[in-house]
Amino acid sequence: MEADVFHHIAPFVGFTYPNETEVPWSELIVIYPYITGLVAGAFVVSSLHHVFGMERFAPISKFALLTSLCFMFFAPTPLLFHLGQPTRALNAVLTPHWTSAMAAFGYVAGFYIVLLLLETWFSFRADIVAMSKSRTGIMQKVYQALTLGSDDVSPRALHTDHTIARRLAMIGIPGACGLHGYVGFLFGSLKTREWWSSDLMPIIFLLSAIGSGVGLLIVIYVITSWWRKKPTDEGAMEGLLYVLWTGIVIVMVIEALEMVQMLYKAREGVEGVMELIAGPIHVAMTIQWGGSFLAWVITSMLMLFGTRGKKLVFWLFISGLAMMIGVLAMRWNVVIGGQELSKTMRGLLTYYPEVYGRESLVTVSALFTAPFVVLYLAQKLLPTVWETDSLDPEERVFDVHKAI
Repeated sequence: MEADVFHHIAPFVGFTYPNETEVPWSELIVIYPYITGLVAGAFVVSSLHHVFGMERFAPISKFALLTSLCFMFFAPTPLLFHLGQPTRALNAVLTPHWTSAMAAFGYVAGFYIVLLLLETWFSFRADIVAMSKSRTGIMQKVYQALTLGSDDVSPRALHTDHTIARRLAMIGIPGACGLHGYVGFLFGSLKTREWWSSDLMPIIFLLSAIGSGVGLLIVIYVITSWWRKKPTDEGAMEGLLYVLWTGIVIVMVIEALEMVQMLYKAREGVEGVMELIAGPIHVAMTIQWGGSFLAWVITSMLMLFGTRGKKLVFWLFISGLAMMIGVLAMRWNVVIGGQELSKTMRGLLTYYPEVYGRESLVTVSALFTAPFVVLYLAQKLLPTVWETDSLDPEERVFDVHKAI
């Protein structure tokens, strides 16, 4: 235990209290809001078709929903790894402390996982039924179990599925906002940290989550299409371009407003904040703003020149990846940067992350890789969504069998 604490002791300069030299929230707490943000962003893209009827997103709406579900499974795992006694995690739900924002997260996360499971089942039910009739052996038993005894694929039944899925998506939109807005609220409500105490923090977390979630969908969709040697849907890519550009612009404006507001109010300790930006987190700040700015420039040029085809796919992939990296750097700057600023506002710490261990870069990399693995397996289990959306229920049996 002593060795674990020793690795989290950060060197410091200036006037810093001895108990501040230990950084309690490590890179696990960085990846936690990042994964939850990807969940919220992917779900919003899915809802653009299910709720608002934007047909250009139809080829990727189910894919976005499945992505959101797979990442939601792993959203709480960084917290469990961070806890000294993860088996006690349910105590926050069973015996909640109602003045704690963290206690509310258990209910929000549990509700959201159930909602995503229900919406996914209703969205894929017809395809699951088709698979249960076309497969043989053990996989047929698996698909029959997944139908939950409901194998009616009549037009009336499919209409009911669509209606229920749409209503669940309508409930899920504010749920997604609450899920990730909560994380920003948690940091923004800590008055003892000048770097965190901001009324705009929940909004920044939420909007950047949507931007990173859209970037994730772009990256996965392009890679999956390339791997399967299938062309990407041009209408869907254009829609993702517009959503990504909008998210980038809004995030950059809100983040700039937060900095301007902090400087304009000139509260006590603002000099320490500026030293923090110019010191320990200057590299991460460069990555944060550089990634967002690069993504904004690329998407603006794509829209300005009306780029289509392979060039659109390639450069949109680059901009989506840049946005993901920029938002990850933003999470680092908030979580780690806030702890590198002494409460006296006259001292700075420098945090060096562990490479191996329970709270290390290796653990974070494994946790972040896990949702991609589960998504890959989920796509093996369920039909390829952008190949079956346009088919009638009677045609799905043969097509799904062929696809798998």
